[in-house]
Amino acid sequence: MSSDLTARVAVEKTTYTFDKIFDYAVPEFLCSKAKIGARVLVPFGRGNRKRQGIIFEIQNKNPDGLKSVISVLDDEPVLSSEMISMAGFMKERYFCTYYDAVKTMLPTGINYTITTLYGAKQSSDFDESVLDDEQQRIYNYLVLKRKAVKSDKILDDFGFSNTEILDKMVSLGALYKSDEAFRRISDAVMKMAAPTELALSASIKLTEKQSNVLELLKTTGGTSVKEICYFTGVTTGVINTLYKKGLVYFYDEEVFRIGKRLKDLSLEPIALSDQQQTACNNLYKEYCDLQPHTSLLYGITGSGKTSVFMKLIEKVIDDDKGIIVMVPEISLTPQFVSLFSRRFGDKIAVFHSALSLGERLDEYKRVKKGLAKIVIGTRSAVFAPFEKIGLIIMDEEQEYSYKSENSPRYHAREIAKFRCAHNNALLVLSSATPSVETFYYANSGRYSLNTLTSRYGSATLPNVVTADMNVEVQNGNATGFSNVLLENLNNNLENGKQSILLLNRRGYNTFVTCRTCGDAVACPNCSISLTYHRVNNRLMCHYCGYSVPYSDECPTCHSKTLRFGGAGTQKAEKDISEIFPDARILRMDTDTASSKSSYEKMISAFSDGKYDILIGTQMVAKGLDFPNVTLVGVLNTDQMLYADDYRSYERSFSLLTQVVGRSGRGTSKGMAVIQSYTPDNLIISMAANQDYNAFYNTEIKIRKAMLYPPFADICLVGFVGEKQHLSLKAANAFLQSFIELAKRDYPQIPLRILGPSPATVVKVSNKFRYKLIIKCKNNREFRKLLSTLLIDFGENKEFSNVTAYADMNALIC
Repeated sequence: MSSDLTARVAVEKTTYTFDKIFDYAVPEFLCSKAKIGARVLVPFGRGNRKRQGIIFEIQNKNPDGLKSVISVLDDEPVLSSEMISMAGFMKERYFCTYYDAVKTMLPTGINYTITTLYGAKQSSDFDESVLDDEQQRIYNYLVLKRKAVKSDKILDDFGFSNTEILDKMVSLGALYKSDEAFRRISDAVMKMAAPTELALSASIKLTEKQSNVLELLKTTGGTSVKEICYFTGVTTGVINTLYKKGLVYFYDEEVFRIGKRLKDLSLEPIALSDQQQTACNNLYKEYCDLQPHTSLLYGITGSGKTSVFMKLIEKVIDDDKGIIVMVPEISLTPQFVSLFSRRFGDKIAVFHSALSLGERLDEYKRVKKGLAKIVIGTRSAVFAPFEKIGLIIMDEEQEYSYKSENSPRYHAREIAKFRCAHNNALLVLSSATPSVETFYYANSGRYSLNTLTSRYGSATLPNVVTADMNVEVQNGNATGFSNVLLENLNNNLENGKQSILLLNRRGYNTFVTCRTCGDAVACPNCSISLTYHRVNNRLMCHYCGYSVPYSDECPTCHSKTLRFGGAGTQKAEKDISEIFPDARILRMDTDTASSKSSYEKMISAFSDGKYDILIGTQMVAKGLDFPNVTLVGVLNTDQMLYADDYRSYERSFSLLTQVVGRSGRGTSKGMAVIQSYTPDNLIISMAANQDYNAFYNTEIKIRKAMLYPPFADICLVGFVGEKQHLSLKAANAFLQSFIELAKRDYPQIPLRILGPSPATVVKVSNKFRYKLIIKCKNNREFRKLLSTLLIDFGENKEFSNVTAYADMNALIC
């Protein structure tokens, strides 16, 4: 029986075209559990399939004629009223569905999935003779199970590709079918595989891929499934086949778990310099104002910005308000966690994607129950479920990793501003190289500004040398390492000092070409060349994951004249180890640091002096503090400088400044070597001098002349489809509709439209990508215009196989 309550529900798996808040009647027996922010199961669509939703509003109005809520999935709401409001903000601002916004806020482990189950009916309820042999086998299987089984499990056990035969048996009355909600919570374990005695003793006919897997397992004794796939290039299906043949067995190996964080009572109080103390006092004054504020903490590398906001946290932690500290890279999290743990103990929680599902869920619960007061993490930490927030800190606020590339395409800075406005809290943006937009707002008075102009203590900025690689090549040096860099690496090795080398390309060689026909070995699924990985001797695509064993035969002309080009971190590691055979070298990129524990182990090992040279991608350039590092080398500056994006100079300046700042942070004087074939580039000299003001004054003039942010917003509208001509046609049709609607209904909005044009990499995973670039003001009127067009496009059946999306101030335009 229905009550007089109506639940307004955001439902999962809707498209942007017809997404809205749907009304459902609340049965009397669910009235006490149906609360705003709780998840529910509801019937949806013509077939009344069960869908998951979340209650946005409860109304006292007549629910006659409405479908009823089936069940309430949560004993207590998972989202607060603030988060419900934020979901509406995200839908309007990022052109996503309500439920996509909700899912982004919740840890993966807490999310439910709706799964179809099949079970056997009593044989007396139908005529068993109507079943054929295959159907009888399935029926007997389910009878033995004595309960309904997930469809995925049945398909896997019988080798079916779809549920057609199961649905046929439902129509015959042999099976029943139901949809149920399941919550996936993973233990903190890694799935491992090892050879059985049968594999070690018997001679069994195997495919080439199966043989490669077994050979690896016989050598190692036991390896994670993830590593097997990486080193052999097989899918998990090959490993599962070996399991079914009795040649391998699976087991779980415990991975790193978050242990108890103990406060170090012997720590001295944080001592601040006069500049630091002034900045801290100013920030605390804004915090106490009980009005929303945004402040930029701008200081050169090594000036002690972390000490300032740690001191600020000490002053406010007992105010019973949540504190969020965001870092741009997972690699920065271990040092921050260690630093904060020693000072604040178990009052901290950690949020980032390298945690297991169980760990993420545990940390989420600790915050929601008020057991943790400080959340440290990457972009997702901005959604920490504090009831009340007092302070949010974004370290290295300029980093593009704070921007999501998938729907919802939010920027953590904008979400942080929303939460601070809602809670009358303080947002601190911290950086040595703030984004041009942030520094502009700080100078114009929109944000407050606190500046640190000198390094903390006795540390001084490193000397910087620019090595002209043209001269090196002319002098016969083809190693890729300038003589000045090699000399200083040798000096550091002799004197027990450490060095960092930055090369922002992973893999061994970045491309392979044929000397005969000139073609590059390309990915069949993407319009990009394959990268050679020496560790597993495979050519790999860094976009779709495709990989193939390396062969010296050209796939185009079949001549055996392939040559390698470009250099990645794997090659740099090998070359340096040959030049300095006694050096202890550590490589750190996404191939070696694929889990939380690997990040922490590598950073800890380097910090403890177990390695002499650290080679890595941009993850080694930011925020890390190693006092014994006195040399930094940037191996290939030019690939950063000349990217096809208006932010390339800003990103290059930031990365160069940050990596140079890793040197000389202790008592010893530091040095940095920047290698380039264009050493006279102004960005290099400004980064070498750590002269952000000179860079900003140059860049802001270009931005104003070209109408780039902060003087306009840039909206990218993307089109993705499997047919190239249809994707381009869709982009052109959207452009015409945009022009017509803007002229007719929004003539007052200033707009500049570029395109359509192909994306930088036009084909990814066999889908073609085109884009429109719109210079605009990101206000409510423009978003209403764009939303109308996206909805109309979604309803156009001609382009039903083309996906359109909008990305405001996208990472790459």
